[in-house]
Amino acid sequence: MGRRRRYYALRSAAALLASAAVVTGVVLLGDSWWQLALAAAVGVIATQFAFLGHDGAHRQIFESNRRNDWAARVFAGLFAGMSYGWWMRKHSKHHGAPNQIGKDTDIDSAVVAFHDQEARDRRGLRARLTRYQGWFFLPLLLLAGANLHVDSARALLAPDAKGRWTDVALLTAHWGLYLTGLLLVMSPLTAAAFVVVHLAVLGVCMAGAFAPNHVGMPIIERGARIDFLSRQVLTSRNVSGGAWVDFAMGGLNRQVEHHLFPSMPRPNLRHVQPLVRQFCTERGIPYTEQTLVGSYRSIISHLNEVGLKAADPFTCRSAAQLRA
Repeated sequence: MGRRRRYYALRSAAALLASAAVVTGVVLLGDSWWQLALAAAVGVIATQFAFLGHDGAHRQIFESNRRNDWAARVFAGLFAGMSYGWWMRKHSKHHGAPNQIGKDTDIDSAVVAFHDQEARDRRGLRARLTRYQGWFFLPLLLLAGANLHVDSARALLAPDAKGRWTDVALLTAHWGLYLTGLLLVMSPLTAAAFVVVHLAVLGVCMAGAFAPNHVGMPIIERGARIDFLSRQVLTSRNVSGGAWVDFAMGGLNRQVEHHLFPSMPRPNLRHVQPLVRQFCTERGIPYTEQTLVGSYRSIISHLNEVGLKAADPFTCRSAAQLRA
């Protein structure tokens, strides 16, 4: 559980150096469509800053709560362009009740139906699209980055938003410097395309890192009571794949361990993983780990199954629960 200051200092420095390199490249290229390659790099770098903000929010970087809060605010707001206060409210609910209907806002979506109850309530065109939603899921990731920013900005308008003005100042600085810098070196059309590519890559990287963690894992019914260990392990999926998966998913590929020890620094999760796996095996608790490709196969299959079940008038939910 010890802090890993050197690790986080190196990760932060690497992200800042990568940002400086991209800014230099943008200035040197000028008004060129080759800027879109750098826009893709911005999406990847922003994702890494968001991961650092996530770790700060979980108290993984410093011993001091105040220093973690400020680190998370700066990483999320100034560098990634998202509200820390919004993220904390949303993510705290998720960790408290992962995959539970009525509590986990991550499975409450107007676009994708993550469970049978949501799919059955849909009508018309939404219902027809939901039947094959698994096949639409990967393309939808391209829109996830823009959606994250919209939700983040909308949350700042809520009357109970904590740290509202700090987040507003950081987001204003982020978008002001970002857009002004683009318009100083390229045409408005190129700048608009730059932002679109940046947000599309951000969405694929961010949602692509979070989706394998819980989508397709067991759903907990509204009001159900379950012990902490079972709740966190049964609803979480680990993703294997080595160092490149660690980088792409920001350490969230060890989701079981992260949910059991949310304040454990990211690089320490791999050390506790064998202990958790053995503990679960000895007690007969299912421990799920798949490859990245295998996890997405499970996600697509699950989402299509949810959609098709809702279209079947002979599916009896009570009988299915009794069989389970």
